[in-house]
Amino acid sequence: MKLHLTVHDARSGRESFRVVRPASPPAHAELFDDSWYLNAYLDREAAHLMAGLWTLAASSPRTLIHLPLRTAGGRTPGDRALDLVLLHHSLQFAPAHWKRLRARLGPGRPRTVDLRPPEPREETDGTHPPYAGDRDRFHQHIHAETLFLTGSAPLFRRGAALLRDVALGGPAHRRTPARHGHYCREIDCGIHFRGLHVEYLDPADDQDRYRTGNGPG
Repeated sequence: MKLHLTVHDARSGRESFRVVRPASPPAHAELFDDSWYLNAYLDREAAHLMAGLWTLAASSPRTLIHLPLRTAGGRTPGDRALDLVLLHHSLQFAPAHWKRLRARLGPGRPRTVDLRPPEPREETDGTHPPYAGDRDRFHQHIHAETLFLTGSAPLFRRGAALLRDVALGGPAHRRTPARHGHYCREIDCGIHFRGLHVEYLDPADDQDRYRTGNGPG
C-alpha cells in the first residue's frame, strides 16, 4: 500500500511537531458528530486510505496524522462536520493547541511511504477484540472542529484492520442481491467515550440519497 503524503513541521510554543496529511484528501469521505455517535461514511478508496493512515499512526508515535474532511459539507441538519487527527498517547499533544498549530502549517513537502496493508481478522466481527483490556482504549476529544483519537500502536493496528474490512467487505456486500442494511464496523472507545461508527457508502448510493433527500440508513 503506497500512501502519497505531505509532511509539515510547525511549532506550538516551545515545541516542534510533525504533521502528516494525505497529498489529496479522499473525494468520498465524511465524518460527523451527531451527538449520539461519531459517524464516518467512506467509499472503498477512502476506507483504504484511512486504513493506511491508521497503520502509519501505529508506527509513527511522534507524528500527528491529520485527515481534512470538513470540505465535504453537511449531510443532514444538525450534523457537525469534523476533521480527524490520530496521535499516539506518548506524544502528549494538547488538542487545545491544535488550532494555532494548524494555522502555522505551510504547503509541506511531498513524501511517499510503502506500508504493508492491514489484514481483516476474526476480531473485526465484533466492536473490539476480546483481548483488548479496558485500559487500552482510544481517548477522544473534539476541538476546533476536529476529532482527536489518541491511542496505542496496537489500537491503531486493530482500527486499521477494521477499516480494511470496510474497504473489502463494503463493495462485496453491495453486490450481494439479497443484502440487507448497510455494511459497517464500530471502533470501540470504551464506556467513557462514544464509538466511531464507520459505514461503507458507495458513491452511486450517496448521490441517490442526496437526490431523494434521505440520509444514510
